[in-house]
Amino acid sequence: MTLVAEDAPPPLEVLREFQEAGRAWVAVVDDVPVAYLITDLVDGCAHVEQVTVHPGHARQRIGHRLIATLENWARRRDLPALTLTTFTEVPWNGPYYLRCGFRYLAEHELTPGLRDIRAAERVAGLDAWPRACMRREVR
Repeated sequence: MTLVAEDAPPPLEVLREFQEAGRAWVAVVDDVPVAYLITDLVDGCAHVEQVTVHPGHARQRIGHRLIATLENWARRRDLPALTLTTFTEVPWNGPYYLRCGFRYLAEHELTPGLRDIRAAERVAGLDAWPRACMRREVR
């Protein structure tokens, strides 16, 4: 998965747009940023655009707390669910999100926005590895 591993984070201008829109969260440990989550609105749901945890801080539930923060944000806005796209066979992707309460969506459950995202991912070459859309209802 060299294509994915070597993918640079979004440019600062893009991250700033998420920040200014109130759709970015950063986890900090000892005044050092160690993880972040950015979200879009896709078909009336909070769509996880990216969640990244520094490998040195993995397995500390930081990503889980960021997702819980997003869920609280979505609840306050009466959004019904969180969605995302992910690699199904990478342990810290699909299997991780299953443990966080997400479920895989069948093809007939995909909304127009999720279909568009998947189409763009195919064009970008991400379908070289199995991918899927997932959803978690806001509790």
